[in-house]
Amino acid sequence: MRKFIRIAAGSILAFFAAGAVLADEGARAEDLPNPSVTGVSSGFVGSQQCADCHKAEHADWMLSQHHAAMQEANAATVLGNFDNAKFVKDGDETTFFKKDDKYWVRTQGPDGSVGTFEIRYTFGVYPLQQYLIALPKGRLQALGIAWDTRPREAGGQRWYDLYPDRKLKPGSPLHWTGIDQNWNYQCAWCHSTNLQKNYDRASGAFKTTWSEINVGCEACHGPASKHLQWAKAGGSKSYKHAGFAFSLDERKEAAWPMTSSGQAYRSTALKTHKEIGVCAACHSRREQFSSVPQDIGQLFDAFRPSTLDAGLYYSDGQQRDEVYTYGSFLQSKMYAAGVTCSDCHNPHSGKIKLTGNALCGQCHAPARFDVPAHHHHPANSEGAKCTSCHMPMTTYMGVDARHDHSMRIPRPDRTISLGTPNACNQCHADKTAAWARDAVKSWYPSPKGGVQSFAEAFELGDQAAPGAQIALQDVAASESVSAIAKASALTRLSRFPSSAAVAIAERSLKSDNPMVRSAAIPIVAASNNPTKIALLTPLLSDPTRMVRIDAARALAGAPAATLDAANRKAFETARQEYIDAQLFNAERPEALTNLGNLYQTEGDIAGARKAYEQAIAIDPTFVAAAISLSDVIRSSGDESGAEALLRRTLETNPNSGQVEHALGLSLVRQRRMDEAITYLSKAAVDAPEDPQFSYVLAVALHDAGKSDSAMETLKAALSRHPYDRNVLWTLAAYDYESGNREDAVKYLTLLSQLEPRRTDIVQLLKSLSR
Repeated sequence: MRKFIRIAAGSILAFFAAGAVLADEGARAEDLPNPSVTGVSSGFVGSQQCADCHKAEHADWMLSQHHAAMQEANAATVLGNFDNAKFVKDGDETTFFKKDDKYWVRTQGPDGSVGTFEIRYTFGVYPLQQYLIALPKGRLQALGIAWDTRPREAGGQRWYDLYPDRKLKPGSPLHWTGIDQNWNYQCAWCHSTNLQKNYDRASGAFKTTWSEINVGCEACHGPASKHLQWAKAGGSKSYKHAGFAFSLDERKEAAWPMTSSGQAYRSTALKTHKEIGVCAACHSRREQFSSVPQDIGQLFDAFRPSTLDAGLYYSDGQQRDEVYTYGSFLQSKMYAAGVTCSDCHNPHSGKIKLTGNALCGQCHAPARFDVPAHHHHPANSEGAKCTSCHMPMTTYMGVDARHDHSMRIPRPDRTISLGTPNACNQCHADKTAAWARDAVKSWYPSPKGGVQSFAEAFELGDQAAPGAQIALQDVAASESVSAIAKASALTRLSRFPSSAAVAIAERSLKSDNPMVRSAAIPIVAASNNPTKIALLTPLLSDPTRMVRIDAARALAGAPAATLDAANRKAFETARQEYIDAQLFNAERPEALTNLGNLYQTEGDIAGARKAYEQAIAIDPTFVAAAISLSDVIRSSGDESGAEALLRRTLETNPNSGQVEHALGLSLVRQRRMDEAITYLSKAAVDAPEDPQFSYVLAVALHDAGKSDSAMETLKAALSRHPYDRNVLWTLAAYDYESGNREDAVKYLTLLSQLEPRRTDIVQLLKSLSR
C-alpha cells in the first residue's frame, strides 16, 4: 500500500503556492469501481442506445434526477462551494478546495488525523448533493458534510452536517469513514445501473462494477440487448416482451372512468405489481439479500421490504424514519384501487404528470373535491392543496421534504389519543390538536376514519398494553386491512404467544402475499403445535426467495427424520439460499452474525465461532456478535474466556448496556455477586429502554439480601415500562413475600388485564382475596 503523505495544517497554503502535487490519502486508482466490466456480457447496452427510437423518453430522462444520481466529479457536476470554503463542527475544521481541475476536501480521516482526499464522484443533485471519496480496498465512502443545493433564499447554498446532533469520530459506524457510510453496500445499487457489488470475503475488498454510472433506462427495464435484436428484426413476435425479461405494461388498456360519486375506478383489475416492484427496489426501506434477477419486478426474490415497525413508522402508519415510499403506499386506498406509480409520475422525468390539484383531479372530480366545501380553506391557498391534508411532508437529511404516500385522512384526534402527527397542526403549529380535532368535527360530524384502522392496535402492541393481543389478532385476521398492515400485526403478535395467535398465523401461511407469509413463519415456528413442521415445509418451495429462506431458517436444527426425502431436498436448497443471502452481505456484521446463529442452531459450534469472530473483525461496535460469541465460549466450558471477551468488547463500546448486562450475567455464573451487581446496575442505567436489564438487576439485588433496592429498581422500571410482565410478576412476588398483599393484588390485577386468558393469575388473585 502506498505511504500516506501528510501535510502540516499551517504549511498547506505555502505548499500549494509552490505548485506541489497533492497526495490523495484515499485509494489508489486500481481500487476505484470499474465501469467497463459488466456491460456487454450481461446484456446491458447503455441508455444512449435507446435515444434513437425513444427520443421523448430519453430527453425527459436526461433532465431527471435519475440521470444525475451519480456522476464523476467535474466542473459540470459539482454544485458545492470548493473555493477554499471552510466548515467547522465540534471544533473540527473541514476545507473544500480545487486544484488542477480536481476537487478536494481536507478533513479528519480514518485514523483521526487530518488528511487530504480527492472527491471522486457526486451523489444526487437536489435538494442536496453528497460527495464520494475512495478509500483502500475498493471502498467509496459518503462524506457526512453535504451541500444544500436549494436556492439561497430557501436556506440553501451552504455546507451542512447530516448528523448535526452527533459528535462522530473515526470508528463510529456513522463517521464518513465508517461502515454505515460505505457506498458499495448502502447506496450503490440504487444510484447506478447493473451494479455488481463484488465483495471478496477473503481479502475484505470490493471490485464493484456497473454498466452505467447513473440510473439509466435498463435500471428499470432490464438489459436491452435482445430488445435491440427485436427492433432490428422488425418487432418479431418470436421475442417475448419485445426482447425484455418482462413488460411494464400494467396500465395498458386500463381506463379510469368517473362515477357519479366523483371517484374514478380502474376499468380492468390490476393483476400484477411489476411496475411498483421495480420502483420499490429503491423507493422502499428494505434489505437486499441477493443479486437482482433480470425480471426486476420480482421484488421479493432479492429484497425484504420492512413492515410498519415501531421506530420506522408511527403507530398509524405515517412515515417516521426515512422509509421512502413503498411501505406508505401499500397502506393506501390508492394502492388497493389499482393505482400504480406511473398513474401520477412520469417515470422518465421523475416529475408528476400534472401540477397542483389537477393531478388528483384525474380520479377525484374537482367539482366535488377541489372546492371549499370539501377542503374548508380559501381556494388556491396552501391549505386547499390535496397534498397538504392527505400527503403531509416530513423532512429528512436536513433539507429533503418528502410526501407521505399513505394518502390518509387527517386525524388530529389520534394526535391526542396516540401522539401521532396530523396534517392540520403541521400548518397550524400555533394551535392545539384539540383545536384541529374540533375543526374537523365541525366540518365532518360523522367523519370517515380512513383505511389505516390498525392504529390503536399497533399502539397497544408497541406499548404491550392491556388489550394488545386481542386487538392485534383482529388486525392480523381481518380481510379489510392492507397486506402490509396484516404482516405488521403478525410481527407484533409474536410478542404475545397464544393458541389464537398461532391459529391466525397458520392460516396466514397460505396468504397470497409474501410479506404476510413471511411474518407468520416465526409465530408458527415458536409454537408447540406438533404439526408445525408439516405446516412450514411447503414454504420451502415458495414462489419467492424471501419466504423460502425464512422457512429454511425456521426449520434449521429440526431432526432430519422429521422431513421426508423430497422435503429434505427442498430444505437443503432453501438453506443454501439462506446462506447465500447472508454471504451476499458478508461485508456486514449482521449477516455474519446471522450465519453464526444458524450454525449454532445446527450444532456447528466451530462454524458459529468463526462467523462471530469475522463479524467482530469487520465492526467491533456490533456488540450482538460479541455477546453471541461469548455465549459460544461459555457453552464450551470457558466462562473466564467469555468474561475476557466481554471486557474487551466493553473497552471498545463503553456504556453499552447490552455488554454490561452480559458481563454481569457472566459474573453471576461465577458467583462474584458484588461485581455482577455493579455491571448489572450500569446496564440498567445505560439502557433504560430495556426493562429486562432492570428486572435481572432487581432479582440479583433481592437474592443478595438487598430487598429495598430491588423494589426501588422494579418500581423505577415500571414507571418507564408500565406493562412489562416480568417487572409486574416480580413486584407481585416480592410484595407477597414481604406481606404486602394489597400491592401484590394491584400488580396481579394489572397482569390479569394484560393476559386475560391466564387462569393461574386468576387463581392467585382469588387466593389473595380470601
